[in-house]
Amino acid sequence: MPRGKAIPKRKIKPDPKYKSELLAKFINYIMMSGKKTVAQAIVYGALDILEQKTGKNPLKVFEEAIDKIRPQVEVRSRRVGGANYQVPMPVSGERQNALAFRWIIGASRAKSGKPMMECLATELLDIMEGNGTSIKKKEDVQRMAEANRAFAHFARR
Repeated sequence: MPRGKAIPKRKIKPDPKYKSELLAKFINYIMMSGKKTVAQAIVYGALDILEQKTGKNPLKVFEEAIDKIRPQVEVRSRRVGGANYQVPMPVSGERQNALAFRWIIGASRAKSGKPMMECLATELLDIMEGNGTSIKKKEDVQRMAEANRAFAHFARR
């Protein structure tokens, strides 16, 4: 049971170029040590590469990629009677975005030898094609939830 009152969510300003809140949030996730202009340069550079390679609106491609990677269910540890169970639970909207961003950025940073904007663009293209490291991560999470479906009844306690 939570103590005190819930802290209200801050409303973030849409990004300056595309006026998208989702993209602004993604830029904030990319940002390191408060260097927002560097993060914006990386994301906008990646979107320019996407536009060149696909010929489509890069914001639409980005949003489609995020939609493809959002997890619907995840497993959470739950202690019941001295044993820990991996209980599958639905994922809230905020957390879906957070996980999707984290997986995409993690996969992009793991690629070496190329600038971050190229790695990010490559990962987003891979997601659109249905392969890539972050797609594999999502499938692993879903497989884990499916395997532990027998413990789903522990979620309602």
